Amino acid sequence: MYPNPIFLGMGLYEIMIAVGFTCALANFRFFADRRNFGAKLQNLVIFCAMAALVGGYFFAVLTQAGYNALDGGRFEIVNSTGATFYGGLIGGAGLFIGVYFLAGHFILKPREAVTNFPMLSDIAAGSIAIAHGFGRLGCLFAGCCHGAVTDAWYGVYHGSVKVVPVQLFEAIFLFALFGFLTWRLIQRKKNNLAVYLMAYGVWRFFAEYLRADDRGATVVKFLSPSQLTAIVLFLVGAGLMIGAAMVQKRREGEAHEEA
Repeated sequence: MYPNPIFLGMGLYEIMIAVGFTCALANFRFFADRRNFGAKLQNLVIFCAMAALVGGYFFAVLTQAGYNALDGGRFEIVNSTGATFYGGLIGGAGLFIGVYFLAGHFILKPREAVTNFPMLSDIAAGSIAIAHGFGRLGCLFAGCCHGAVTDAWYGVYHGSVKVVPVQLFEAIFLFALFGFLTWRLIQRKKNNLAVYLMAYGVWRFFAEYLRADDRGATVVKFLSPSQLTAIVLFLVGAGLMIGAAMVQKRREGEAHEEA
């Protein structure tokens, strides 16, 4: 773990965030070109992504402050408040979608934002995964989001004790998930966002048992905040998958009737 500044006042945490965001944009541009996204649409998405990054961090801190309030009874945002990925993901995604459709209504052709959104979400899933993967490497360097104390060979030092490097394990999982989602895009398979939500939800639920950095309480006492959110993400992903299957089945039925 090395949280000290090393370049332009930035530590490895900030550098990994920057690398992850750059890789996410590169992934989007690569597949957007191959899906024939227009220049206006691509520029809009990049603007939305930048807004989501800034706004997502705000929501990440705000969410952690809420968890702290549930646990300790006091809501405050200070330097030691911390941030939680789920708050950033949900808040950033909500901000992205809001700006995308609002600005797209004025910038793009009629219904262009709507018709391209499913394909955009398929590409975005991989971009989120790779950005998150580098972000977890940043957490490893910063010493946050660590696991429980261990004397195993794979432990890393957090201060004077060795802990489970959950951040590294999660980064490996996310890079593997990115590879899988990229393969799905190449094969032109759909519902990548649903796959991401379900896969990450399952991973995060069980990974929480390895973690030891308390993030507060929830209304469900035997679940950590991240476990509760993981269940919600999995259900949302499953709902998207089921909904897409129902729409596909209805379309096939209508096509059969017309034939």
